[in-house]
Amino acid sequence: MAEQFDLMVIGAGPGGYVAARRGAQLGLKTALVEKDDRLGGTCLLRGCIPTKAWIHAAEVWQLARKGARTFGVTVNEPAFDWAKVQKRKSVATIKGSKGIDLLMKEAKVTVLRGTGRLTGPGRVEVAGADAQLPYSAQKVILATGSRAAGLRGIQPDGQRILTSDHLLEIDHVPESLIVLGAGAVGVEMASVMQAFGCKVTLVEVLDHLLPLEDPECGEVVAQALKRQGMKVYTGRRAENVETTAAGVKCELADPATGQNEALTAEYLLLAVGRQPVTDDLGLDTVEVVRDRRGFIQTDAMMETATAGLYAIGDIVPTPQLAHVASHEALVAAGHAAGSPLPPIHYQRVPSCTYSNPEVASVGLQADQAEAAGHTVTCGRFPFAALGKASILNEPHGFVKVVADAESDRILGVHMVGPRVTELIGGAVTALAHEATLTSWSEAIQPHPSLSEALAEALLAAGGRPLHGG
Repeated sequence: MAEQFDLMVIGAGPGGYVAARRGAQLGLKTALVEKDDRLGGTCLLRGCIPTKAWIHAAEVWQLARKGARTFGVTVNEPAFDWAKVQKRKSVATIKGSKGIDLLMKEAKVTVLRGTGRLTGPGRVEVAGADAQLPYSAQKVILATGSRAAGLRGIQPDGQRILTSDHLLEIDHVPESLIVLGAGAVGVEMASVMQAFGCKVTLVEVLDHLLPLEDPECGEVVAQALKRQGMKVYTGRRAENVETTAAGVKCELADPATGQNEALTAEYLLLAVGRQPVTDDLGLDTVEVVRDRRGFIQTDAMMETATAGLYAIGDIVPTPQLAHVASHEALVAAGHAAGSPLPPIHYQRVPSCTYSNPEVASVGLQADQAEAAGHTVTCGRFPFAALGKASILNEPHGFVKVVADAESDRILGVHMVGPRVTELIGGAVTALAHEATLTSWSEAIQPHPSLSEALAEALLAAGGRPLHGG
């Protein structure tokens, strides 16, 4: 006799564990299935948290190495210990995973250690150390996440051609590194390695870094990375990648000139996107629709073509972000329990890149707003004009506000500069409440603060600049 649950969740990342906890809070007898030794998924164990631990360590190192003297502080012969950097990263992930364990216990969620697989509608088989039994559930949520993608002819080997998973476990700072792909992962990894002394070459096949962001933001980041000593190529395609005893070599093809340039490095990092983990999930035993890339299609409540079967996070064609997965979890679990939430407004989802300088955005870019039929007005204000940015010695970047000139409604906010990944939270709230240029600009910002750049950009978009032209 199969053990029965009201809800089973397969995958314990930021989507899965949130879905399990919320399902239990709503009164469902809930089980969470995870094949990894620890709960937390890619975000906690191999993504968001460990990379941000690296990034903070790099910021501290750079400040000690060359920034402290700007503020009248002398640091004698600074040095970093890579083993301790890695240990600090591990501490952050272990602490987070233990925290999720506690959350599951508090919610009385049954955690099943093993690999979950559908065997039909409402039926799950779990194979692993803790369970080798069939289970039944009225509702099932799939949250199995994604893995780093390869390129045709370029596949990671974990030796010289690496994914972000491999790089995070490296026992030394490479002498040199080629990074293919300048999305958020590629730019963040490149920025960290460069800060710790690695000679980095960053390559993007499209015409600007961070292709999903405002092109101006990508250009500011490119110029900053070049000032830091990084080689940055856009509009280039890597060809003829080969590993050698000493490292890796490849050629960069320039479509504009037809010329190729040879590159060599100790390692090559593939940062060209992620693909859904749905293999051996038993999708052939249920009715689901997948697109050509393998992503599972759902309705607004995250329900698939099979009633009672939901899919969330990186296995569906929505932004591959931890906070998106978590909110999709709330929508799916709420619907499964009969307490539905409103559908997610994906244009109001924030995006952040924790490079130096940082990039953050929410909503439409100007050209996207125009394509949607809006009469667009934009306001822009540079951090260089702010007292707080001068105090921090971080004058690079700007805040840009995109609005509808007729309705006065805010359509998007795009930032590049110091601490913008924190600053964007205010913009997310404003868009969620459909703020206008008038209503939001009436909110008083503290002085001196970085948020003053946002206030000034709002005034500029409304045609009433105060400290700008």
